[in-house]
Amino acid sequence: MASPGIRPPRPRSIAGPIVLILLGILFLAGTMGVLNWHSLALAFARYWPALLILWGVIKIIEYQQAKNTGVPARGITAGGVFLVLFIICTGLIATQAARVNWNRFGENVQIGDEDWENWFGGSTYSYSDELDREIPAGASLHINDDRGTINVTVADSRTVKVSVRKKLRADRQNEADTYNSKTKPQIMFADKIVTLDANTKGAGDKGVITDMDVSVPRNTELVITGRRGNVMVTGMVGSLEINHQNGEVTVNDHTGNVNVRLERGNLGRGSIRLSEIKGDVTVQGKTDEVAVEDVTGAVHLNGEFQESVRLARISKTVGFRSARTDMEFSRLDGRLDLDSGDLRADSIAGPMRLTTRSKDINLEGLSGDLRLQNENGTVAVSLHKPGNIQIDNKGDVEIAIPPSTGVKVEARVRNGDIQTDFNELKVTTGENQASANGSIGSNGPKLAINSENGTIEIRKGAVAAPAAPPAPPSPSKAGKSLPAPPAAPEESEN
Repeated sequence: MASPGIRPPRPRSIAGPIVLILLGILFLAGTMGVLNWHSLALAFARYWPALLILWGVIKIIEYQQAKNTGVPARGITAGGVFLVLFIICTGLIATQAARVNWNRFGENVQIGDEDWENWFGGSTYSYSDELDREIPAGASLHINDDRGTINVTVADSRTVKVSVRKKLRADRQNEADTYNSKTKPQIMFADKIVTLDANTKGAGDKGVITDMDVSVPRNTELVITGRRGNVMVTGMVGSLEINHQNGEVTVNDHTGNVNVRLERGNLGRGSIRLSEIKGDVTVQGKTDEVAVEDVTGAVHLNGEFQESVRLARISKTVGFRSARTDMEFSRLDGRLDLDSGDLRADSIAGPMRLTTRSKDINLEGLSGDLRLQNENGTVAVSLHKPGNIQIDNKGDVEIAIPPSTGVKVEARVRNGDIQTDFNELKVTTGENQASANGSIGSNGPKLAINSENGTIEIRKGAVAAPAAPPAPPSPSKAGKSLPAPPAAPEESEN
């Protein structure tokens, strides 16, 4: 009992310790596996205000007890204020995080699927399945898979065969089994359209990943739609359409037109690799890398390709359009590499039209007409069998003309000078400008060059190398002559 006149000490508050004990019990349940961390995080995101209510109730009880015993009630300490602020801040963050569609976010971020599963909920369970159905002749096959790899190869019958490898997230085995039964891939028929649906959304937003190996009759038209994962098609005959988002699209040894639209997310990555295509190729959308090689038809690219574009051996017209570059030419016997700052190509057949900006351009072995407009970059063109040439550039221009080639030259530069290896050209210099005029040889096409803030160089080029002779017949194929294999492409400098 306290002495008369001496105020009894204030009792210490137990609100903070009780809240900490409750949080400690929950975290202990998580570390011991009694509660799943994903479920624990969701519970905290939903019910964290209950901790503040509990803390307030305890403070009210303490106040009433202090009033009944005549002891001064203890106020809110600095530690109590910190605890309340901590609960509020972490609770608000957890609530907002729980409202995010993490699957949608994952589709736009380059994070491995397994890592994503480990970070955002539950344990991973794996399943496999097989299904097959015979399809009618002349039918087209539509393959839909929101999340997973699609690999299409040729079957030896009229049967579509599907091998399924599935991963999903769940808290317990029985939940995983339920989700698996609801997300079985399906094959559906409607007239001449056969649809193979991975059915990844059959159990709602459960983060199902379904990889499918699909073998189909060779002469089958394909329409493939995906969102996240890789798409591979090999050895098919017929038109092919691919609509995809994040991932790699690879098509090899295909006979028929190929149309690819890839719209990668802002934080994701995507690439397109097409080779040995007997038909026309169209690529649209937004991706990082595009490589198209050995195409017997025309190639049209329209979109934003952030890192690099590689083209090689295209037999017909090539068209390319982006925010900065508009290009078209008749044929590509060599290779073209394009990135954000450079365009390099060899063995292009014109007529060629190129409008771009802020690029260094190097064209080797150009044949035919050329109309080129550029600014804030250098231009170097080596002619093979030139047609009419028109070059307008804000920067340096260098032209190499092979021996015994006739051209009529008209070159003008402002704020620069002109250098030439040809005595036939008359160079005139004046204040802040220079010009060169004359004919090299006779009966040649026109070569017109206009430049600002740079130097124009007109040089003598080297004699073009003769075409390589065909390869001799393989000794293993007696009596048969085989064509020489295409030269291996060089490594990209990009």
